[in-house]
Amino acid sequence: MNRTINASIFDLSRFKESSALGIIRGATLMSVHGLLDSCLSGGLQFIEFTLNSEESLSCIETASKSFSSSVCIGAGTVVSVLDATRAVNVGAQFIVSPTLNKDVASYCKKKKLAYFPGALTPTEIERAWNAGATMVKVFPASQMGPGYISTVHGPYKDILLLAVGGIGAKNAGEYLQAGASALAIGASVFSPSRIKNKEFGAIKEDITKFVMAIKLYYSSMSKLSN
Repeated sequence: MNRTINASIFDLSRFKESSALGIIRGATLMSVHGLLDSCLSGGLQFIEFTLNSEESLSCIETASKSFSSSVCIGAGTVVSVLDATRAVNVGAQFIVSPTLNKDVASYCKKKKLAYFPGALTPTEIERAWNAGATMVKVFPASQMGPGYISTVHGPYKDILLLAVGGIGAKNAGEYLQAGASALAIGASVFSPSRIKNKEFGAIKEDITKFVMAIKLYYSSMSKLSN
């Protein structure tokens, strides 16, 4: 991807290259700039604001307007077409849902939006993929472990999996090795207390470690293949 292109446009190749998503829940409009500055400084290029937060739409709008050249902003916890429409109208470039919603999937396909529905069992994962998922969000990944990702990935090599829940710098490589195409960090980094107390330095530090762990994994895999 040409890096001069507006970063707010979702690009799957770029997402797979970075393999990292930040999930922010409970953000306030006053915290958006501090949070996004931390993400940028730490190397995180894809951010999701969950809609089950009071000021989520305002956060998406502000982030999309102020950081569109550097960060791709999406909406999470999208459970209806109305949710998706409202999020897109304020600048969301991708949609994340807790489960597969066929109406939302159809909406995203019509609008050519990236869609990440949640699933857990092999049947749910296959259905989500066949419904047009860009990647299938496997949640909660921590309850199943990297071994589960590997097992599911075995017969479904073509299905792209986004591991969510309990992911961090210490186990990022394990999930990527197991077959996850991308990983997400959430409350462990963007905790309510950190957001409330504006602990943006601590957030940046954890993001940096997470992004570096992913880069180190791909670097080691590249060396092994040469």
